[in-house]
Amino acid sequence: MLLLIGVWIFFMRQMQGGGGKGAMSFGKSKARMLTEDQIKTTFADVAGCDEAKEEVAELVEYLREPSRFQKLGGKIPKGVLMVGPPGTGKTLLAKAIAGEAKVPFFTISGSDFVEMFVGVGASRVRDMFEQAKKAAPCIIFIDEIDAVGRQRGAGLGGGHDEREQTLNQMLVEMDGFEGNEGIIVIAATNRPDVLDPALLRPGRFDRQVVVGLPDVRGREQILKVHMRRVPLATDIDAAIIARGTPGFSGADLANLVNEAALFAARGNKRVVSMVEFEKAKDKIMMGAERRSMVMTEAQKRVDRVPRSGPRDYRSPGAGTRSGAQSDDYPARSCAGRDLLPA
Repeated sequence: MLLLIGVWIFFMRQMQGGGGKGAMSFGKSKARMLTEDQIKTTFADVAGCDEAKEEVAELVEYLREPSRFQKLGGKIPKGVLMVGPPGTGKTLLAKAIAGEAKVPFFTISGSDFVEMFVGVGASRVRDMFEQAKKAAPCIIFIDEIDAVGRQRGAGLGGGHDEREQTLNQMLVEMDGFEGNEGIIVIAATNRPDVLDPALLRPGRFDRQVVVGLPDVRGREQILKVHMRRVPLATDIDAAIIARGTPGFSGADLANLVNEAALFAARGNKRVVSMVEFEKAKDKIMMGAERRSMVMTEAQKRVDRVPRSGPRDYRSPGAGTRSGAQSDDYPARSCAGRDLLPA
């Protein structure tokens, strides 16, 4: 019995950070604060979402000169919800707002609020806003807010009660009796449909900024931003690469540039050329080469049949595969696909 009690006390201290100090800090906010000197990101580092940048530009003006808006009776939005698929630059855009306004930036994930003990999440929300009030004007960024901001009234259990209490405290802090002048809350999610309606009403998250996948011009701009750090050959054309990467997000394009640089490094090259970018694109879109998977003659004939015309149906051997890849093996996991530039 004593052994079980000792093990329980040990795990409790491990969860709380250990010792009396951990017990006192168990309800403290886990938000990480970045000062204006630590934030180097600006709007120049954000590309492919010009409309979203225009919508949040006035937040920068308010943080720089709040009196200009207040003397006319205008109120800046207390909260901005950034909505969009993963990897489109929601976090980067929020950091750029803080970098342009030169104000402190608090960043935290929605899952950092909720714990197994009821009341801890609400305590962390209170502590986070208390820290923000001391550093105002500032920005609070909550990533993946759907982890704590889901619609109430569905589900049972203690974990559900803890999440609801955390959400209730956040609603009070954002628009309660006590004012939070100079604090702008920016949240990001790719699931706005599951958020509680009380969180989205005016006075809390007044605006929703859609950060979608970039178009061909946006992809070209994003590629140019990431290509600044890479030595490029003279044959590089960002416009051609952008046309060949439909549906890529900003994170996908950053990964494309990185993979191309790795291919060049494996080949002991000094610069990255279009050849490396084509290899990187094939790897990202279709997977790594499978050289060990050799195709039989029957498989190659079947693979050629759809590519030859109706007149060549009786002689499949006359059909030829398009492209420079050999017919001896399926180079990728999706061999036989045609990729057309957008």
